[in-house]
Amino acid sequence: MNPPLKIAIAGIGNVARNNYLPFLRTQKDVDLGYWNRTSAAAQEAAQQFGGNPFATLEDLVAWKPDSVLVLTHETGRYEVSLALLQAGARRLFFEKPLVAALGQAHVSEKDFEDGKALLGLARKKGCETAMIFNYRFFAQTIAAKTIAAERNFGAVMHVSAQVHYACWSHCLDLLHYFAGEIEEVTALASQTVRKGQGFDAPDVLASFRLINGGGGTLIGTAGMAWQYPLYEMTFTFEKGRIHMRDIDGTLEILDGKTSYHEMRSFVRDGSRWNAYSASFERSLSSYLDSLRSGGKPPIPGEDGLRELQTEAAIRRSIAERRPVRIAQEFPLL
Repeated sequence: MNPPLKIAIAGIGNVARNNYLPFLRTQKDVDLGYWNRTSAAAQEAAQQFGGNPFATLEDLVAWKPDSVLVLTHETGRYEVSLALLQAGARRLFFEKPLVAALGQAHVSEKDFEDGKALLGLARKKGCETAMIFNYRFFAQTIAAKTIAAERNFGAVMHVSAQVHYACWSHCLDLLHYFAGEIEEVTALASQTVRKGQGFDAPDVLASFRLINGGGGTLIGTAGMAWQYPLYEMTFTFEKGRIHMRDIDGTLEILDGKTSYHEMRSFVRDGSRWNAYSASFERSLSSYLDSLRSGGKPPIPGEDGLRELQTEAAIRRSIAERRPVRIAQEFPLL
């Protein structure tokens, strides 16, 4: 029998308590360790979910965990991750966004540079990195990806997206996941600062060209009402179109080959937050399986840097009022 996986948790906040630890404590081959800036929170987590609290990040790494899940608030994630790397962590699994010193609605060019330096240091030290990006594990995302592949829809030619900032990092990742890399972006910010669900920022209005020659538009805002869909994304492929809306919304498929218009709704026996929790379970299960098998993580840390790359380009385009060629101005390596 294989020895248990040692999974360390750095940062015991609501996300850790509500979306990570309830699942992790059900895994019979997982031992848990905890660190938090406030040591009492680590001790409380150990009492509630089982495992060992540690007073310092150095002590946490000295426990020799198979992976450290970095679940701190994004505004402090860079400093904590840097300390973990300096202490010798073997693997890091990041919440999103990878780095955001001023919060996920205010990602800057410096955040991209810090994220790039962080992953560069990880490579130098031989530390494997991974991302959560649990929106890839929503039931409708899985269905959309499967349908596009099985029906040979081809390349994505156009994208249209409207996104609440609460989902912003995830939806930029979904854009890359379905459509590939963005070549050039042109963006504006609204003069009005909108507020909603703890976010306080102007709207972002962006148009972009994909490397494959396609293109699209993207709106980011804090002004969408919370009771309505928090994001809507339409992907127009060469031979079909797929529309996704919200965490547990209806999936719409237009099949160019059969000329059928399909609507897929998931069973409504729970709230959107049930679907949200289930996506964490799928994401974490996939990651734990990669640790058990010695395989590569399902979502590498580089995908988190690619999301920041796009954000940095959007910010520069807004500031300098010009198109930005992303790979040239913000190279990943």
